[in-house]
Amino acid sequence: MPITVRKLSSRLGAVVDGVDLSVDQRPEVAAELRSALNAHKALVFEGVRLDDAAHERVASLFGDITRAHPTVPGATENVLAVDSGTSKSNQWHTDVTFVANPPQVTTLRSIVTTPYGGETLIADSAGAYRDLPESLRALADSLRAVHTNAYDYARPPRGSSDAYLEHHRQFVSTVYEVEHPVVRVHPLTGERGLFIGGFVRNLVGLSKSDSDDLLRIFQRHVTRPENVIRWSWSPDQLLIFDNRITQHYAIDNYDDLPRLLHRVTVAGDVPVGVDGRPSRQLVGDPSDYSVVAEVAA
Repeated sequence: MPITVRKLSSRLGAVVDGVDLSVDQRPEVAAELRSALNAHKALVFEGVRLDDAAHERVASLFGDITRAHPTVPGATENVLAVDSGTSKSNQWHTDVTFVANPPQVTTLRSIVTTPYGGETLIADSAGAYRDLPESLRALADSLRAVHTNAYDYARPPRGSSDAYLEHHRQFVSTVYEVEHPVVRVHPLTGERGLFIGGFVRNLVGLSKSDSDDLLRIFQRHVTRPENVIRWSWSPDQLLIFDNRITQHYAIDNYDDLPRLLHRVTVAGDVPVGVDGRPSRQLVGDPSDYSVVAEVAA
């Protein structure tokens, strides 16, 4: 049965059929899935029955996998439990951008889904960059941003439970800071995307007010409705997205019902800006979290 890819929107997202990920991990399948991911940025698979070990094998089709998280203990060494009982990722972000080589690919598998709500939004940061006026694109090309885990993304809301507070303590137990280009050049497709999101603390060389104002402008373009798909979870689904050129947001709209996904991420390369300058780690050593991926020519 051939692999089929059905688009979810004109800019990003597709549903993939015709492959049994629990058994079919041939190199030609991996190559076809990589091609589909390059084209659509986010892929959805229905009726996927995987345990954690099989989930890791699927993620490894795209490269070496990372540890579960730089600071938060995982369900296993390489699997992170995304559990509504301890945290909710209801901010726009790209995964683990507070290290110099963030994951290139994120894979999410549904374990416990909600009867309503709990969707995941995914945004196309390349579409956002293309939509910018030329003068703003030129400005973005020249900017660098400091990303850190000790910032607003992980801050628990007032009145949080002990479980939330403990998750926050773990999240910031080791502080990481890194300087990334605001515009990242995708190493496989050559697309330029706005590489910002919830871990960005400030733009380098600008005052806080100017930095905040510019980040709001850029982020507003990322989250324009035409750049976003909204995926509703049901049992036995797998979502794979290109973490190099997307942002995502888990909507908190399910009345504190239990919601659990398992996440496995794939080791990434060091981002490079339009000027060819790579990202650089400022604080912390993430080498025990992830190897640095080599980019094929």
